[in-house]
Amino acid sequence: MKNPKTIYLMLFALLSLVATSCSDDDDNPVGPVEPGEETDLVGNLEEDRTLDANETYSLTGVYSVEDGATLTIPAGTQIVADTDADDNPATGVYIVVQKGGMIDIQGTASAPVVMSAASGEAGSWGGLIIAGNAPSTAGVDATAEVGGIVYSGDDASDDSGSINYLVLSDAGAQINADSQFNGLSLYGVGSGTTIQNIALLNGADDGVEFFGGTVSATNIYLENNEDDAVDWTEGWNGTVSNVYVLHTIENFSTAIEADKVNGNPTIENFTAVSTTGGTALQFKAQSGATITGLSLSGYDTALDITEAGREDLSGIQIEGENADPNKDYTATPTVDAAMFDWVSNRGKVSVLPGTIEADYSLEADAQYVINGIVSVEEGATLTIPEGVMITARTEDEDTEATEVYIVVQRGAMIDIQGTEDNPVVMNSTSGEPGSWGGLVIAGNAVSTAGAGATAEVGGIIYGGEDPEDNSGSIQYLILSDAGAQINAESQYNGLTLYGVGSGTTIENIAILNGADDGVEFFGGSVSATNIYLENNEDDAVDWTEGWDGSITNTYVNHTIENFSTAIEADKINGNPTITNFTAVSTTGGTALQFKAQSGATITGLSLSGYDTNIDITEDGRTDLSGIQIEGADADLDAAYDADATVDEEMFGWVSENL
Repeated sequence: MKNPKTIYLMLFALLSLVATSCSDDDDNPVGPVEPGEETDLVGNLEEDRTLDANETYSLTGVYSVEDGATLTIPAGTQIVADTDADDNPATGVYIVVQKGGMIDIQGTASAPVVMSAASGEAGSWGGLIIAGNAPSTAGVDATAEVGGIVYSGDDASDDSGSINYLVLSDAGAQINADSQFNGLSLYGVGSGTTIQNIALLNGADDGVEFFGGTVSATNIYLENNEDDAVDWTEGWNGTVSNVYVLHTIENFSTAIEADKVNGNPTIENFTAVSTTGGTALQFKAQSGATITGLSLSGYDTALDITEAGREDLSGIQIEGENADPNKDYTATPTVDAAMFDWVSNRGKVSVLPGTIEADYSLEADAQYVINGIVSVEEGATLTIPEGVMITARTEDEDTEATEVYIVVQRGAMIDIQGTEDNPVVMNSTSGEPGSWGGLVIAGNAVSTAGAGATAEVGGIIYGGEDPEDNSGSIQYLILSDAGAQINAESQYNGLTLYGVGSGTTIENIAILNGADDGVEFFGGSVSATNIYLENNEDDAVDWTEGWDGSITNTYVNHTIENFSTAIEADKINGNPTITNFTAVSTTGGTALQFKAQSGATITGLSLSGYDTNIDITEDGRTDLSGIQIEGADADLDAAYDADATVDEEMFGWVSENL
């Protein structure tokens, strides 16, 4: 319950507002608030005040830091905007630092200051507004589009205080179609103001907007602000550096919007990631900037120029050149989202870079999106810790499923570190088979295609003379929805192994719901153990080009019509070893198919539910000694229906983690 003093102050402020205001966006607070112990923030602060560290305060109206006063907010302080009451509209709840006022936010990485809404809904309050004395093209003593706030002057180095380690969420209240609050609104704020380590989340309008001024900001995290992440106008000419933008909600995904005259602000190290398409950078009128360290991922449009007939793009400099609307600017991310781990409620979704040329480690339990080819280059290692989910996005009309896959090139390595309780998962946004190209690994082991052969997909080079070549390690991986079709002769698989050597470790993998093979070996000597394959629409296991490794403890499950081959082997016989192989079909089909002179040594075979257990495609092939099953030549009439040698329950970790 509010104390009597607070109730009196609220009533006094409300009556004064009714008497003097003409609209909701003229909520100029009146009536001083004496510094004290109350935890409701409302009214005008006319003397310096320091809030209590680690205390929670309720923002119940407009809290205005007046000319000459400083509001100090220590580490760990929380301010919660309360807009649940009918007489407490979202547009009437915000903090404003007036011209000549100051704010000092003293958060730390371990104890940031947090400002949020009680409802947790975007647009629930007006956020933090700072008005300064720096120049704006709107002129001296301009009036802001919100709250009737007066801002701007002639002092480019004006100081409105300091912000360090602030998390601000749920802001962006709407006045009308043309006027909205943002998360952080900076009106004519000067370069003497310090802004660093801020996170602006879940806003119904912009994350941060600069209305003129010269202020700079560094280390900025912006997530799911529904208009623009960073917006500027009125000739702002400061700097933002080390910015990470994340968009994961539909229809709102502009990372930068710039408008009006070009104050030529500087943008350094700006990484923006979208899982939903949208436009990354939008420049209106003659606006511009100097941008370096730009990395955009997942956007439908990288650069949008709205001014009709604007051909001179020299005002927009990107990496030292005039902006080019035809470029996608998909460089390796210049800002690592992990630097914002101090933001406890940030979404851990990132887009993998298209090219990985140096060792690159993902973050455990985080989500990543790919919307193109991710190529791990020679000499680099991609490390994927436990709990990581990688989702292929191929839903927009400009992205082909065959253009979305992960490839580990010859001489590169992958290290997938899933666990039974927390495997790595790779899938697609659509959940449909054939939605992407899966995981492709190219090695230096021997293939009958020769050293330096070219793969049937992606022009990938593989094969060499080192049967013990090491392309890394895969532990506890679930891979689904792959098998994109190039044409009738060439398809991607779930896991494709081109000339991969025996130094590579593959254990505990599940490949599901694929439009082509589950796993295919093109030569090489790599082995794999503990493999679960379900409803891959061509073959569960396929090999060719003289593969001579082994697979151990394999369970194949077929429950869809027309596609139910457990093994397809082709070309010369490298005599691979198949140990403990159980395949079950509820739809008939062929279990084992041997083409040309291919073969294998198989023990522990159990087949159930197939119309044909062994199919020999080579006309006139009567010598089946190259296919050894349970120590004897293959028998086309044998049932091979021994008790299952692999228990499906050993793959319980798969269903538990889908």
